[in-house]
Amino acid sequence: MNFSEIGLGPEVLRAVEDAGYTQPTPIQEQAIPWVLQGRDVLGCAQTGTGKTASFTLPMIEILANGRARARMPRSLILEPTRELAAQVAENFETYGKHHKLNMALLIGGESFGDQIKKLDRGVDVLIATPGRMIDLFERGNILLSDIKIFVIDEADRMLDMGFIPDIERIVALLPKMRQTLFFSATMPPEIKRLADNFLMNPREVSVSPPASMAETVTHAMTIVQPDDKRSALRHLLKTEDVKNALIFCNRKRDVAILHKSLEKHGFNAGALHGDMPQSKRTETLEAFKKGEITLLVCSDVAARGIDIAGLSHVFNFDTPLHAEDYVHRIGRTGRAGKLGRAFTIANPEEGKQIAAISKLIKREIPLISIDGIDLAEFEELSDRRRRRPARKDEARRDEPRKEEARREEPRREEEPRAAVARAPKPVEARPPRPEREARPDREQRVDVMRSEPPRRDRDDRRRRREEDDDDEVVIGFGDHVPAFLLRRARPLAAPEA
Repeated sequence: MNFSEIGLGPEVLRAVEDAGYTQPTPIQEQAIPWVLQGRDVLGCAQTGTGKTASFTLPMIEILANGRARARMPRSLILEPTRELAAQVAENFETYGKHHKLNMALLIGGESFGDQIKKLDRGVDVLIATPGRMIDLFERGNILLSDIKIFVIDEADRMLDMGFIPDIERIVALLPKMRQTLFFSATMPPEIKRLADNFLMNPREVSVSPPASMAETVTHAMTIVQPDDKRSALRHLLKTEDVKNALIFCNRKRDVAILHKSLEKHGFNAGALHGDMPQSKRTETLEAFKKGEITLLVCSDVAARGIDIAGLSHVFNFDTPLHAEDYVHRIGRTGRAGKLGRAFTIANPEEGKQIAAISKLIKREIPLISIDGIDLAEFEELSDRRRRRPARKDEARRDEPRKEEARREEPRREEEPRAAVARAPKPVEARPPRPEREARPDREQRVDVMRSEPPRRDRDDRRRRREEDDDDEVVIGFGDHVPAFLLRRARPLAAPEA
């Protein structure tokens, strides 16, 4: 089937032909006709199958008729990362070059002023990340009451990044009468429940099993100690015919460390992670796509939707924490029918993660050895169980055994200690208590207290008399009387009648 057979107009077909495509992928072949009919679509397909074009091409065809108003976009596409949003914007520029459609890209790290100017002129297609979208709405720079087509792309990645509450808030601001397109590489139960809430009688399009791998990718794995991981990576980079490669790390800090290490050993490498300024991220990714950078050390920010033509290799310097992330990382290579190679450098402690990956992709990852580096083995689960603390029921079960073991152990010097413990202690004779004098009754005690002042008061008075023996006259309110008190007071005047 050709693109001309699925209902696209001549301008879109000419743009697709200029881009070098003649036949649609399975997801495009099934999804585009339903989108052109105005139906809600729930699409699930493995990464690298052309999901982006399956909604951008029919959206351009639908939006060709009509005109956007200021601050009221006609369509909205939400993406989880800035790189994905920028890539979707490139697709609209490529496929919509024969149409006069205005587009705005709202992502973090860019100037608010430039984005607001585009919104004021009116946009047909709005591509945004959830955070920046909500910021501009709260500032009053955008209205969502005229949205005709709403697209949620990479929904499973949205779930992983915690954007679902923001998406639910944005959906509440959209008009009820709209067309919703929901695309995801995997379809976990949480995503299925969200799709049921957002979509109305959707057409489900699934062209391959969730989290399946492209057959054009060759997998391999080596197991080394953590201190040997960099040496193993350098050996693979030297022995493999690497045209360009993505090297994935789990943490942003490790991205920076590995990037410096590769540059130190003479490799042409760049770094990409979420903490970098947006201008630097865009510059690095463009340099990698142009071939100015051969190796790109990155976090999972580059694992979704990044389309790099002819990517030959993917290296997992760190085994992904989630099995689904392995599928997305490896999906960056072997795209569009081209061959790709993927290598994973695992630690002995990561056997459980590798087992989860093998179960998800339904195949075992072949094991390879590296010259000069000892090949390690995964730690068995039995060894881990042996090291973990015993449960309460196991502890109760082992108490009789431990008690018998304590009884059978030889007791050193226990008898003398027991004899000393059992020997009676000598009782010392206590001297008899002196007899107390009979205390006076209450009335006698009260009389004594009234007749004799306390000893402390008597001592204080004696001390004050000794200090006052100099017979000096006290000036003040003592024996001295102020003169104004000796004046005769004037008689009061009689009141007037």
